[in-house]
Amino acid sequence: MTTPDNTAGTIADRMAGADIEADLLAILQAVPEPVAEEAAHSVLGRVFQGVLFDMDGTLVDSTKAVNRSWQQWADEMGFGALFSGVQHGRPGREMIADLVAPELVDSSFARVNELELSDTDDISILPGAAELMNSIPEGRRAIVTSCPSLLCRARLASAGFVAPATVVTVEDTVKGKPAPDPFLEAADRLGLDARQCIVIEDAPAGLAAGRAAGCATIGVVGTHTADELDADLVVTSLDRLRIELHDHGVVFSISPES
Repeated sequence: MTTPDNTAGTIADRMAGADIEADLLAILQAVPEPVAEEAAHSVLGRVFQGVLFDMDGTLVDSTKAVNRSWQQWADEMGFGALFSGVQHGRPGREMIADLVAPELVDSSFARVNELELSDTDDISILPGAAELMNSIPEGRRAIVTSCPSLLCRARLASAGFVAPATVVTVEDTVKGKPAPDPFLEAADRLGLDARQCIVIEDAPAGLAAGRAAGCATIGVVGTHTADELDADLVVTSLDRLRIELHDHGVVFSISPES
């Protein structure tokens, strides 16, 4: 009995399979690669329930005053080259704890706070900050800062910046940035879902806190360069951002650089 010859069928099957693979490859090659800039701007056009702003370096420029106060404290402590400068965005007590013995943390923190409260010169509103804040409804905006409350209010007053009703300071949570607690607290006070909020920050520690809280992030160049800011969108200045109000939140757009 002769066994049927299936060679022709096998060859035909292989050719058909090859044609399918070729078609799939052609389709995949026809799909454009994602543009990096478009991926970075994924926050644009999305509706956010709330906007959570850092303060120092984001809304107001207090860098010179901060650096002067911390350098004076470091000089008083005799640190010399051991003090490499302020780590912007981190709570002051944590920075101090990295530099002094545990029994000196409280007194050192009090001294730094005293110096910072007495030096509010050269503090100014950053471009676009007041306009952006004022374009957002009260129930959808907050300031989240690593400053103590008194210092926060002093810097805002010195700059002439009107604070929103919701302000979360370092005293309001057990853990500060880069832990998510401050942004979670702000969203909770606003009655919003943190995962539907966006954080605007100038420092890596603050952006890390925002991501940990489940928020989208916008990084603002200033105290750090653009390549140091790991954010969904990085802008050179807040005056590039625009807000459009929707029933369920706000939508960001970006204006061309002039």
